[in-house]
Amino acid sequence: MSAITVQTQPIAGQKPGTSGLRKKTPVFMGPHYLENFIQSIFDVVGAEGKTFVLGGDGRYFNDRAAQVILRMAAANGAARVIVGQGAVLSTPAASHLIRLNKTDGGIIMSASHNPGGPKEDFGVKFNMPNGGPAPEAVTEAMFKRTTEITEYRIVEAQDVDLGTVGRSQLGGMVVDVVDPVSDYAALMESLFDFDKIAAMFAGGFRMRMDSMCAVTGPYAVEILERRLGAAPGTVTHATPLPDFGGMHPDPNPTWAHELMAEMMGPGAPDFGAASDGDGDRNMVVGRGIYVSPSDSLAVLAANAHLAKGYRGGLKGVARSMPTSAASDRVAAALGIASFETPTGWKFFGNLLDAGKATICGEESFGTGSDHVREKDGLWAILLWLNILAVRGESVAEIVQAHWRKFGRNYYSRHDFEAIATDKADAMMAALRASLAGLAGRKLQGMEIAVADDFAYTDPVDGSVSAKQGVRVNFTDGSRIVYRLSGTGTEGATLRVYLERYVAGPEGLDRDAQEALAPVIAAAHELAGIGAHTGKTAPDVVT
Repeated sequence: MSAITVQTQPIAGQKPGTSGLRKKTPVFMGPHYLENFIQSIFDVVGAEGKTFVLGGDGRYFNDRAAQVILRMAAANGAARVIVGQGAVLSTPAASHLIRLNKTDGGIIMSASHNPGGPKEDFGVKFNMPNGGPAPEAVTEAMFKRTTEITEYRIVEAQDVDLGTVGRSQLGGMVVDVVDPVSDYAALMESLFDFDKIAAMFAGGFRMRMDSMCAVTGPYAVEILERRLGAAPGTVTHATPLPDFGGMHPDPNPTWAHELMAEMMGPGAPDFGAASDGDGDRNMVVGRGIYVSPSDSLAVLAANAHLAKGYRGGLKGVARSMPTSAASDRVAAALGIASFETPTGWKFFGNLLDAGKATICGEESFGTGSDHVREKDGLWAILLWLNILAVRGESVAEIVQAHWRKFGRNYYSRHDFEAIATDKADAMMAALRASLAGLAGRKLQGMEIAVADDFAYTDPVDGSVSAKQGVRVNFTDGSRIVYRLSGTGTEGATLRVYLERYVAGPEGLDRDAQEALAPVIAAAHELAGIGAHTGKTAPDVVT
């Protein structure tokens, strides 16, 4: 067994975003592509004598990529790698293992909620020693290195047995294969009142958890069915599959349609939930009621003290800028700080590390707390279960009581997918050019109060993030946000966020799309979405 140096050529265009590098699987499987990116990671963060965590969501190529990364870690002088059994770890579980073992970071193989398979998506990202995603300065350095690299180092060796828990050697490096679920489950048990939740299930409470043939299946079965006593079969699509069973593992009403049909139909269970490809997102549904991620964040913040891990109260609540302001109202009522950040969990990580916030959330179905430095789908689902067990009310009753107390922020996100990048960029450029003259303009009977391009100065490290999305605020409290997203692998996705606040007590139970109709029409008119993109209706509505 020996380390060799392989000559290679720089590969342009390997720029990783806030969620790491994502490409089509055949690209990652191409000659030297994965190896070039992994070597660039090690060149930037260093590997000599260090310990890393490694795991992924089990999608196609996950197992083969893990063997390459292990051999490269050994060749670059790493002392130890902790790997989830089968090379599988949910993203929040990986974050926990990094923190629990005080490692030097971790490599996570995932394309999150994107489809998997031989022709679908794959991804790799590096998480820092705090368990959170690498900051922009680090990912930029990795990208720069991919444009310069001329060689990579790898050990010639047989595959490591990743199917059996235990310790082995790869050259001079220790490989510890660990149960991917046990440490994470123990963390959840320390945060939530498992006895109260178990008693609720024992009393006849019924739940449906859709793991979408993705990574949370084993975690959900262990925690919900084995430890909490939910009925066998509570977790559906519980076996992770390389192609996610042909499903799009994105927990929203469009892709988790089986769960939505069951929860809105006769004989629905008391509670429904779903998680995504790598386990960091969640969707919550009650019998006959869908809970938007923005409302979910607000309800969790208002009730977190009911769970044992949060009885001391919250230090603050943070939300991404496109997320509705519902959680701001809760923070104000609790007398704690609220933060509006750009999209990307790294911004929350700074606030969590500094002790400024306890709970964070994004409208894109991501919620979490200071227990890890990633959003955490099962954590959010368990906090909901804890709240239900303590309050003894239904999801609908809890949500409606919340609206009566705080008012309702009607909210929706409209996604226009696979737009030609040049057309999407042209639309945003035209919109930004018009911002200065928008104040006072009336659209659909609403007057624009202020419009800007959101910029954020981090209160912890002072870094500035500009051009984070166009915000249009109306005098009646309505709001439109426009952003281009880079989480897909083909073209651009335009995300339009729509919000309208109603203080109540009347008008709290309307259909969200109906209540938002004038805001939706104004959004199309203002940006000229149809003229620029050719799309007159969104591909996905959440």
